[in-house]
Amino acid sequence: MKYRFIVSLIIMISLFNSYSQESKSSLIILHTNDLHSNLTGFSPELEYSPCILHDDQTTGGFSRIAGIIAAEKEKNSERLLVLDAGDFLMGTFFHVIELETGFQLPLMKKMGYDVLALGNHEFDFGPDAFADIVSSSLKNGEIPLLTLSNLKFSKKQQGDKKFKDLYDQGIIKEYHILERNGLKIGIFGLIGIDADEVAPGKTPLEFPNYIKSARKTVKTLRKKENVDIVICLSHSGLELDEEGNWKGEDIKLAQKLKGIDVIISGHSHSKTKDLIKIGETIIVQGGSQGKYVGRLEINISDFGVSESKYSLIPVDDNIMGDCHIHKEIADQIRLIDKNLLRPMGLGYYLPVVATDYELVAGRYSDLNESNLGPFLADALYYYVNNHSSAKTDFTIIAAGVIRDDIKVGNHGVQIASDIFRVTSLGEGDDNIPGYPLARVFLTGKELKSLFEVLLIAPKISESNHCYFSGVKIFYDKDKGFLKKITKIEINGIEVDTRKKNKQLYAVVANSYMLEFVGMIKKMTFGILSVVPKHLNGEKVKNIKDVWIDFDENKEGIQEGKEWMAVLQYIKTFEDRTGNGVPDFPEKYREAIKRMIPLEK
Repeated sequence: MKYRFIVSLIIMISLFNSYSQESKSSLIILHTNDLHSNLTGFSPELEYSPCILHDDQTTGGFSRIAGIIAAEKEKNSERLLVLDAGDFLMGTFFHVIELETGFQLPLMKKMGYDVLALGNHEFDFGPDAFADIVSSSLKNGEIPLLTLSNLKFSKKQQGDKKFKDLYDQGIIKEYHILERNGLKIGIFGLIGIDADEVAPGKTPLEFPNYIKSARKTVKTLRKKENVDIVICLSHSGLELDEEGNWKGEDIKLAQKLKGIDVIISGHSHSKTKDLIKIGETIIVQGGSQGKYVGRLEINISDFGVSESKYSLIPVDDNIMGDCHIHKEIADQIRLIDKNLLRPMGLGYYLPVVATDYELVAGRYSDLNESNLGPFLADALYYYVNNHSSAKTDFTIIAAGVIRDDIKVGNHGVQIASDIFRVTSLGEGDDNIPGYPLARVFLTGKELKSLFEVLLIAPKISESNHCYFSGVKIFYDKDKGFLKKITKIEINGIEVDTRKKNKQLYAVVANSYMLEFVGMIKKMTFGILSVVPKHLNGEKVKNIKDVWIDFDENKEGIQEGKEWMAVLQYIKTFEDRTGNGVPDFPEKYREAIKRMIPLEK
């Protein structure tokens, strides 16, 4: 009798648990991250045709993304959410005129986006400039909901008042509550530590610790708002380690904080081909530049997410684009052509160079096997030494500012937008996009210190890997910490790296990179010191003082940018095919190595 009772009890408990864990509802999430204003497909962009199938090799494009969203909405409108995890702006000619036109955000609403998180690049022009973009966008219609939860305003400094006004008005919020398919969903945005550190334009805003902030927001969503599911749009990132395991800030977030059902990750430009499960938290990320749309399907019970299914949808020529969205983008291209490019003697669709081989940055593969990085460094070297009175001994460009490869496609012809997209970040004071080029002077001993740091910097982040022109660096990987550089050659002549050598050597890079040079003492805890100098040996106090003036006959500083350097350099290439377009020379077909390990 007792045995039968126990068996009956077990059966009842099993049936109860089964019933309790039955799906309460389901949700489909389409997500992107790090779109970087890539409204058109690439590359070469000249071949992009989103309203025709199977005729090009381009990837991405908002028209195609809109097509994916529309197809999903037709089947699952009641349970569909469309989200983005930040850095939706900055990276193409389109972002340049956003302050004036406020075009992209209303377009994303028309495409079907529900909520966008803010990333570090949304603040490239400053908090109030982003606020102006939002205000301009609102004049053109409805925009997606915007969220950022870990945010602290300045009480003393100027520069974030307009942004704070948008926050006070609820246009940008700590979190949003949406309802889909009978579910109450809490969605909030975060900016992580690394994204914070590479956001110089955020000043005077601060982004407090992302985990502490998330803990507070999740508690509010769970206890006060009583949501059924919590989704975090985390611009923090994750990446694979050498053993193929996922690591990074979003992994730590899931490990240290319960209560988040789904983390839509951004910032690191990583592709999660399968969903990652940390405890009860799902983590996904969809690469970058709109090359993929992630599709996450989840079933929710009273105990949280009970089942899940994930895929990455390639945004390529197999996707029929939304031709209405494509037309709106085409109208915007005409504005870019008229207001930005024609005054510079350029045309949006004017061919500038051709290639029959790819030039690859290597940022997400083997950094040492890049042919694009050395080419860009050579372009800077040529541009400064031939188009300014400032001369340089060598040039540097970091992998982190190289945003795209140069691809052959069907015909290999590149236009100005293909070149700009490769080095599109930053701005100066001239309303022309791109970080200004700057020049500082260092001693031979300081050069050795600089290269010691640059040798190990990629182990902290692949974005720190650097490419050079005019210089070769030889190193012994078996030597001690910060003692690996054995020889430096500038234009074939060995540099005396002893302290008594007071000769100064000129180095050119973009202004953002050169600000990093002055931080070497802090980074090495005082072991090494590099003091950027003027030609007369005086310490550089303000990086703007060493911006290069590319036309001294005009008032003010006529800034030079990396993408401008490339456009000038490729003009020197031979037209081997006779079609009126310069062709990439053979010397860049293979990787060029200028940081060379000693053979043993």
